[in-house]
Formats: sequence, C-alpha cells, structure tokens
Amino acid sequence: MTTFKERPLCSLSFVSEGYSYEENLSTLLALIKQAPTNAIIVLPELAVTNFDYDHFEAAAAYAEVITNKLLEAAGEQIIAATMIEKRNDDKFYNVAKVFHRGQIVHEQAKVELFKFGGEHDYFAQGSESEITLFEVDGLRFGLLICFEIRFKQFWNTLEGADIMLIPAQWGKLRTQNFVSLTNALAIINQCYVVASDTNNSDTTGMSGIITPFGEESRNGGQFCLTERYKEKEVRKMRRYLDVGIV
Repeated sequence: MTTFKERPLCSLSFVSEGYSYEENLSTLLALIKQAPTNAIIVLPELAVTNFDYDHFEAAAAYAEVITNKLLEAAGEQIIAATMIEKRNDDKFYNVAKVFHRGQIVHEQAKVELFKFGGEHDYFAQGSESEITLFEVDGLRFGLLICFEIRFKQFWNTLEGADIMLIPAQWGKLRTQNFVSLTNALAIINQCYVVASDTNNSDTTGMSGIITPFGEESRNGGQFCLTERYKEKEVRKMRRYLDVGIV
C-alpha cells in the first residue's frame, strides 16, 4: 500500500509598513509559533525591513539578526524568508533563505529586479544558477521571489517541484496579475503554490495557497492561512493529466 506524504502549508500576511525592524520581526516570530510544528511557512518578501532604501546599510546589517532568529525558530518547520544582505562583493542583494532544523538548507538571490519600483538602483542581480529545485524532508521545492513569477523560463526550470514558495510584495494595482499568475503556476507545473504577500496599503494582501488542480485559498485577512499539502494530489494530477512532469 502506497503511503502519501501530507504536511501543513502556511502563508503569512500582515501589515509591515514602516521600518520598525524589531516590531516586524517580533510579529513574524509570534506567527511562526502559532503555525503547526511541522508546517511549511512562507513569509512575505522583505517582511522585516521592507525596502528601506533610506537606511540600506542598517537593513543589510539586520539580516544577521533575522537569520539567527529564524535559525532558532526553525525546528521541524520549513521557513522561507527574504532579507536585504550585503555579500562579499560589497553589493546588496535581495536574498531568500530556507530554514529547517537549525540550518539554512537553501539560499538564492533575486535575479529579476522590479525596475518600475527602482530595485535595480539599489540591488545587484542574483545568478540564475541559484534558481534550482532543492529537496527538504523528501519534498521537492522551487522558489521564486515576487516579480520573478512573470518569467516563464523559471517555470520550466522549476518543473517537477512538489511545492513552489513565493515570497512577495506585489503592488495593489496589479492584484489580479498576482492572483492569476500564482494560480496558473500551480496548474501548469501541477504542484502546490504557497504565495505570501504583505497586507500593506500598497500591496495586494492576497497571500494564497493553490492546489495542483488550481483550487485556491486566499488570505482574506488571516495572519496565517493554512492548508494541507497532499502528495496524492500532485501524483494524481501528473498521472491523469500527463504533460510530461515527473
């Protein structure tokens, strides 16, 4: 008899306007504690510091604090977070890190910067080679940061993921784009998508969890939207609607 994996999925959404790093981090850590002990959790993009361009050095320095706190917080949970970080080349990057059992199990820097928002004036581009499938606890993951979900070549690169993690701060004026793209990503790649956006005045607040069939649950004001990953649903879609994904 085949045993299929199941696991809680959790997409966070909260108001993180302003630049109170300590307050935002405290809120996130409290929400993580409320989530199931073995949940897969996605935090909104730069949820602690936001895009604090006026204090970029301070925001980058705070990455060490964020990292250490999430290393402590991540026991059986798998936590995906992004932060501003200064790398050895003395350039600033928007870096996604995945935490599990006190370790960083995956890391990648944002490749496609949102020029309309001025990101390219402050951040250096990451390497496309960092956008890759990675495995944790027998589950295959892919991760794209916000604007990157608009680039179809990355959908192909991450084909075969069981779960796609999408940390975002997506502009409210393009809310329908965010909803449509995250839904389509789940359907095209026949996987679960866990997308997290802040609930700020200028962002969508439309964090969501979408099944391989395209059934969506959206935040609706909840701080922590929780659904279950069911491996059986992924396998069923890929078997009965065979488009070549294994």
